Amino acid sequence: MSYPSTPLSHRASDYANLTHRVREAGLLTPRPGHYTVRIAAAASMLAAGGAAFVLLGDSWWQVLLAAVLAVVFAQVAFVTHDIGHRQVFTSKRAARRAGILLGNLGVGLSYGWWIGKHTRHHANPNHVDDDPDVSVGGIAWSREQADARRGFVARTLTGWQAYLFFPMLLLEGLGLYVSGVRALWRRDVRERALESVLLAVHTVACMSALFLVLSPGKALVFLAVNQGLFGLYMGCSFAPNHKGMPLVEEKLDFVRKQVLTSRNVHGGWFVDRALGGLNYQIEHHLFPTMPMPNLSRAQPLVQAFCEERGIRYHKTGLIRSYGEALGYLHSVGAGLRASGAPVPARVSRQTN
Repeated sequence: MSYPSTPLSHRASDYANLTHRVREAGLLTPRPGHYTVRIAAAASMLAAGGAAFVLLGDSWWQVLLAAVLAVVFAQVAFVTHDIGHRQVFTSKRAARRAGILLGNLGVGLSYGWWIGKHTRHHANPNHVDDDPDVSVGGIAWSREQADARRGFVARTLTGWQAYLFFPMLLLEGLGLYVSGVRALWRRDVRERALESVLLAVHTVACMSALFLVLSPGKALVFLAVNQGLFGLYMGCSFAPNHKGMPLVEEKLDFVRKQVLTSRNVHGGWFVDRALGGLNYQIEHHLFPTMPMPNLSRAQPLVQAFCEERGIRYHKTGLIRSYGEALGYLHSVGAGLRASGAPVPARVSRQTN
């Protein structure tokens, strides 16, 4: 749908109007109590996991613990994400220090590298040139990226990438770690010394514990299960947000840029907790500093606003969101297969 008669000044005022409604509802107010409980719970779960690891000793039951700790690490990562958006601390310095502590030391992820990448994503979600999350990599996000593949193996894998997507997520944890190390090595991180020390402490402590308590074989299995499931969990949490939504090539006003490229996932209390509140992706992108527990309250308000303006607001269930994402990835690789399914249209300036 287009807006041929809507002045750009009116579109620019949309966000101010929406922000006023959200602020009036008290949804931008900090929630220190909520985050105190979450941070304390995350620290307690990490401590309990460490104690259980020592008590179990050299046992194959450690494989089950590896899976549990993968979930714990992901929950800690969700808190770190909220800290990065200054939902927890209003002070930029306090947020950065807390993020580095939880990210580098707690999870083994360079906070400085991640926050830079994530900030660029928020500024231009699904923009083919400016969003690092749809840049050229293991997955082709556009027909142009798919057509640019060279070599039989690369083109074959891209053609069938929808079937490989979830298996590839098993390497996401390792990929996040390696990307952070590379950024530190290249001096691309602001507090490089502090981040390097904490990341090294995390790495040495974890590897030492593994090989001191477990036999080499069990240690390697523990590491593979833990990091594989951590990556899978993180990937499954982020995939529904934008994958399969339209790509952007031109400039859009802020509200439409964020809403049209994002997808909400409904599913009740369990989905809200399992996805760290990121299932309210539209509201999160419109108001990144809004505390996570307020996103569900903002959802009906934002949806009603979009309906008033004729802006497409997309939400669906969790399983269907994966289906939409995989269907899109399959269509992107269609040109490298025998069939020729069409690729979803991109968003233009006049698109809702």
